Amino acid sequence: MADDQHLPSDASTPYQSLDEHEIKKNITEADELKQEGNESFRASRWNEALVSYRTALSRLPRRKPQPPSPDSQDDTSDHGGARSASSGEVPTREEGPEPASIPSELEAECAKARAVLNANIGACLVKLSDYSGAVESCTQSLLDDPHYIKALQRRAASNEHLGTWSSLTQAQEDYKSLLELLPPTSPQVAQTKRSLQLLEPRQQAAQKKEMAEMTGKLKNLGNSILGNFGLSTDNFKFEPNGQGGYSMNFAR
Repeated sequence: MADDQHLPSDASTPYQSLDEHEIKKNITEADELKQEGNESFRASRWNEALVSYRTALSRLPRRKPQPPSPDSQDDTSDHGGARSASSGEVPTREEGPEPASIPSELEAECAKARAVLNANIGACLVKLSDYSGAVESCTQSLLDDPHYIKALQRRAASNEHLGTWSSLTQAQEDYKSLLELLPPTSPQVAQTKRSLQLLEPRQQAAQKKEMAEMTGKLKNLGNSILGNFGLSTDNFKFEPNGQGGYSMNFAR
């Protein structure tokens, strides 16, 4: 069932001019909506639960943007926002007033609530077979709580369902993170190790398949160009040069 404590991926309420009292009120409203979502989830009403969790998330202040690291390059000029390393997508630059300063303990409470709600949204999306959406929601949860076990587990399982080379690679990384976070005596350790073991051949097969598909597409593109000169990619042979690279030879 959905967690009793974590949040969804589309929180949109900025801090702006909210004072501490207003933020606490919003946290209370969000918790009430979360409880409604939990009841719907327990009753297998996934869409209703999803609406409740997302509405709860919208009550909370959005996560404060992190300042860029000194050695990071600015790639926002063409996209209006920094690229997310975890999702590969370009978030939209947030407009409006700068977030107001609030006590750190209240920020931590908001972060915990957002993390729970995003993980709960991920749980609903898994039930609705929207695995891509579940991955994104769990990623948002982990931005607020990088050590959140259930979010890692749901993201790993969802990436396994997606089955691509990149998604299976991400699932491997999540399972490795879980092995570092889980207590040694946890019964989930053995299950996680087994999942990781079974995942490796799938990841390698997906890599081989996608590389073959990419090579095939490049070969077809090359043939379409070389055909104008009465040639094809078969006229070019690549052989190891004994120095860790390849030599290209032309043959008619």
